[in-house]
Amino acid sequence: MPSNQHPLGALPSRFRRTRVLIVGCGDVGLRVARALPPAVRVLALTSTPSRASLLRARGITPLPGNLDDPRTLARLAGLADHVIHLAPPASEAQDQWWRDRRTQALLQSQRLRTAPRSFVYASTSGVYGDCGGDRAVEARAVAPRTPRAQRRADAERQVRFFARATGARASILRVPGIYAPDREGGTPRDRLLKGTPVLAAGDDVYTNHIHADDLARTVVAALWRGRPLRTYNANDDTELKMGDYFDFAADLYGLPRPPRVARSTAQEQLPLVLLSFMGESRRLDNGRMKRELRVRLSHPTVASGLRG
Repeated sequence: MPSNQHPLGALPSRFRRTRVLIVGCGDVGLRVARALPPAVRVLALTSTPSRASLLRARGITPLPGNLDDPRTLARLAGLADHVIHLAPPASEAQDQWWRDRRTQALLQSQRLRTAPRSFVYASTSGVYGDCGGDRAVEARAVAPRTPRAQRRADAERQVRFFARATGARASILRVPGIYAPDREGGTPRDRLLKGTPVLAAGDDVYTNHIHADDLARTVVAALWRGRPLRTYNANDDTELKMGDYFDFAADLYGLPRPPRVARSTAQEQLPLVLLSFMGESRRLDNGRMKRELRVRLSHPTVASGLRG
């Protein structure tokens, strides 16, 4: 039999195209689908029936299923050549609160038949914990402090184990704050309008950012170029403290700059979720992303991205 002939005969055309499955196809997932080559057949898992029409309108084939119900994921087995996992872990506590059961369910479904050739997981830079403003490279030991970041670190471990066991080429992206002018909640405008305080200069922390379109392009680059079992910081070149970021945005939008408060009094004025971000300071190094994935940022700084 010729080497290029399938043992079962001619395959249907839909199986001859490269198939990419996006799990967690929200705003960034839609941007990823748009950044993929036109010849790729894009599939997306969705637990919301009403979203199917939107996905179809974008040229994406919707697949019903729910990461919180592993029984609904069996149809994903062997379906895609490449898998992009953008779904967050569950927010509620469980018996093993540190375990990301959604990632566990997805990976189990991929073991039922032939594993995908490549697997990209979008994690969070929060797995580094507080670096005291130091620069964080991928070789730095993780030290997640919040339950959500600890579940992300668990997901990273699961992805690595899956890749070693199946031979799938897995890449992990550690993603900071995502923004874009056309992304819902993707600019600091709403927070500025609320007058939410930021920390005083002496207490302020470094934060990191990535434009949603640049993140989508980084995901696609990792899909094709990511090295096996490789982790990449997925961030732009901005080095700003949080207060300076909101000051810049306020000036750009013509809004009042946010009030500054000392850390000692911040607990009385800010929600716990926001306080957790203000308790961690780090500057992500994106050199590996640029060298190995060959990503050229369209918006290398928030100054470019917010104006765009």
